[in-house]
Formats: sequence, structure tokens, C-alpha cells
Amino acid sequence: MHDQFSNTQQIRKPAVTSKGGIVAAQSGKAAQVGAEVLAAGGDCVDAVIATTFALGVLEPWMSGLGGGGAMVLYRAKEDRYEVIDYGMRAPRSLRVEDYPLTGDGAASDLFPWARVKDDRNLHGPGSIAVPGVVAGMEEAHRRHAKLPWQELLAPSIALAGEGLGVDWWTTLMIASSAADLRRYPAGATAYLVDGLPPNAPWGIKSHVRMPQDRLKATMAQLAAAGPRDFYEGDLAKSLAADIQAAGGALSVEDLAPFRAHLREPLAIPYRGGKVFATPELTAGPTLSRTLGLLQQSLKPARGGPDATAYVAYASALQAAYRERLKDMGDADGRRALGAEALAPACTTHFSAVDRDGNMAAVTQTLLSTFGSKFVSPQTGVTMNNGIMWFDPTPGTPNSLAPGKRCLTNYTPVLAQGSDGRRVAIGASGGRRILPAVAQLLSFVMDYGMDLDAAIHTPRIDASEGAVVIGDIRLPAPVRKELGARFDYEEARIQTLPMKFACPSVVLRDGSANSGATEPFQPWSEAVAEG
Repeated sequence: MHDQFSNTQQIRKPAVTSKGGIVAAQSGKAAQVGAEVLAAGGDCVDAVIATTFALGVLEPWMSGLGGGGAMVLYRAKEDRYEVIDYGMRAPRSLRVEDYPLTGDGAASDLFPWARVKDDRNLHGPGSIAVPGVVAGMEEAHRRHAKLPWQELLAPSIALAGEGLGVDWWTTLMIASSAADLRRYPAGATAYLVDGLPPNAPWGIKSHVRMPQDRLKATMAQLAAAGPRDFYEGDLAKSLAADIQAAGGALSVEDLAPFRAHLREPLAIPYRGGKVFATPELTAGPTLSRTLGLLQQSLKPARGGPDATAYVAYASALQAAYRERLKDMGDADGRRALGAEALAPACTTHFSAVDRDGNMAAVTQTLLSTFGSKFVSPQTGVTMNNGIMWFDPTPGTPNSLAPGKRCLTNYTPVLAQGSDGRRVAIGASGGRRILPAVAQLLSFVMDYGMDLDAAIHTPRIDASEGAVVIGDIRLPAPVRKELGARFDYEEARIQTLPMKFACPSVVLRDGSANSGATEPFQPWSEAVAEG
């Protein structure tokens, strides 16, 4: 390795076990909000709603009211699995001619699309798609919630009133997007100090917080008026007015008809059990092919995955990606997989289980870090840049068009193993999500690992074309075999940007629950109720 990181540092984060419910999330504070809802008698879905809104306040660079996502649910009493899809759409009022190509090549060395004038599709008001998070929570609440809508939003209102706490992780996340946040006044006001990222103070008794007053008022309005206000009422009018005043297309007419959709999950047989994944425009179908190949090629050995297993993981993932691209008529992958095929993406994932065995795997995103970098001045909502998902070149399968659904790479899943255990798995990390989910499923379903073992077992990433990235902690025989078989590179979990996805997982074994999160993510935590 050519970096200066420690070779002897050990990073661990023990799994949590409980007879009560557990929420595992990238923000421990948000997980705590969900766990408290469970302790108050809430259903797993109540915890999902409260955690979602808390994450939008605490981790605004990853998700929030201005984003979209999907959840896979297990309803224990009915023994039923379902998907609620609230992915983003291009506004129907969008005009393709407003996104002219410059002819100057790709937008950047990391980004696959031809460059659009002024990068209108990448950041700013022109990059905003119709957000789906509020509609997703509306549908989940309608179908399964026990507690009142207002009660589930109360914690996020209180958190917004405290302001965004600044520590080294906050500073790092804001610094990564500061150059583009400075382009838009409300974004700069919300996240920068004199045009620069805020820094945590040196003194132990000192604290820095970024005010979130407008977001607090928006959350209070959403709690009082209900979710439709975001799409049809005063909040919708404020959002549309802000975006159009800045030159964007999103209108109240785009927002009003938006609804989340209930879908049948993709049911994937595996090792005598079954995996339930998001269907259609997600990475679920590619996961299905990956697991099908693994079932043929991987012969689980006693003692955990060996070199043969990791070769099988890499081969199956690469083959599944190649087949997906070929089926979509796009051999080089720069278009069919969407922006996330090459460009970095930022998501949040959390998983939840309640004491009755209801479970949820939930993934949400603004797409890029801080999405469009555009904050609605009247509402304080950080908006997505979902238009970046589309190819601005006309005539391709994923070309930009009004009203079109966005193609995504997130993969929340639920699974039941042949041993009867159920697990909810997902991760953040754009294209790196699928390899993480596939390996964690294998660790649990092929090798019978508990969550503490699974979350601490090193993984590979095989999402960068021919390149396979191995965790430096892999055993020497595994590293040697991967190096002999693939274009092989190594990375640490400390590496930023992360070279491996960031999972959050819960598991149900009989009446006992457990939860675990990515050891290196400094905020993540699995929190039990009570």
C-alpha cells in the first residue's frame, strides 16, 4: 500500500442483540429516534418514518425531504413481503432542449455523460427531479403505522431546532461539496461559514451548530398539514416558486400527482431460502443473476469464505454486470447503469426490526452528496439532483425525457435462510452497494454467520469493470489468488472516498433480534429499544 494509514489499527463495532426492536442506521442519533418509537409501542414502520425524517435533519448530505428511495418490508402476522417504491421522476414540465450538449466531451473524468451547457443536469435548480421521500412515508404510514403522523415527525422538528452539529465528519462531508454549495446562496448559508466549511472547535466545552430554522418550520408544517402539503399545499407552492425563480422547471403541477407505488418484490431462491429485493429500475435484477451464479459456483467450506469463495464472488459479480449491460444494448456500461455506473453517489441505508418480527430495509438518496447543492430558501430543504441519472444524449435507453422514472443502483433486501433466520440488508455507496449486499447475504445464508461475524468479515468490491478491489485485511491466500485471477487492487476500510459500501443490517433468529453497522462509519450505530 502506498498510503500512510496504520497497518496495525483494528476497527471493530460489536453487533447489538435484544429481544426488543432494533434500528441500525448510518446515524446513531437517527437510530435512537427509531428505537424510541419502538419503545413507545410503535410498529417497525413507525420507526422507519421517524428515522427517515431524523436522517434528513442529521445527515442532510445523503437524504431528506428532497430525495427518493425504496423500502422492502416483511409483515410477520401475514407472512408477507412487499416493496414501497418512491423513486424520483423527471418533471413533466422539463424541456429537453434546455439541456444542450457542449460537444466538449464527458462532464468529468468520473462522470459518464456528455457535458451539458453550464452542467445544468449535475447541480443547481435544473438538476432537480420530483422528490419521493415524503410520498413514500405517506404510503408506509397509510398501510402499516400505529402512531399518529405528527408524533413521528416530532423528533425531527426538535433536532432541526438544535441545528446541525459540527464535528470532523460534518466538516469532511461539507468540504467535499463546498465548491458547488458556494454557487447557490441558500446552500452556502445553510452549510458554509464565510464561504468555507465549518470546523469543530478545539475546546471541549465549545460547540458549533449550523442553524436549521427554516427546515424546522417546514417539518412543523409537514407534521401539522400532513404529507400531501408537500405535493399539493403551501410547501409545494414554496418549493416550486423557489426552484422556478432560480431557473428550474419543477412546478406544483409536477408535484401534485406524485404517489409512491406498492410493488411485488423480486423473489430470488437461494440455498433453500429466499431473497426479496426491489424490482425493475434498481440493482435487484442484477443481484438475482449474481446469486444465481453463486449458487452454481460457490461451494461453502467450513470455517468461512476461503480464496475459492472470493474468486466466486468476483466472477459472479462481474458476469452479472456484463450480462446486464449486454441485455441493455450498452456494452461499455457508461449509459445503461446510469450515472452511478461510474460517478460517485451518496445514499443512506437503514434496517429495522420490531419485537413482533416485522422488518424493513430502507435505502434513500439525494443522488450526489448534497444532491443538487440547491437549498430551497423558503423551506430549507436540500434538493436532489435526480436529473443526473439520465443520459442527456438523445436516443439512448436512458435518455432524458419529461416524466421519466430514474434508473438507480440501490438494493435494499430482506431474506429468509434455510435455517429460518430472517435478515434485512442494504448499504450506501452507489455502485458499490450490490457487491456488499451479495457478500453479506452469502456470509449469513452460506456460512451461517451471526451479524457480528458478518459485519467484520472483509469483503471485495467488483463494481469497477475489470478491477477487483480487496480489503487489505483479507487473508494472504485470498489476496494471492485474487491477484492471480483478476486486475487486483487493495484498499483499507479507512480509505475515503470509501472503496467498499457502508451496510446497516438487522437479523431475526426466533424471537431474538440483532443489528450491526459498518465499523468504519463514525456515526453509524445499531440501537435497541428500551
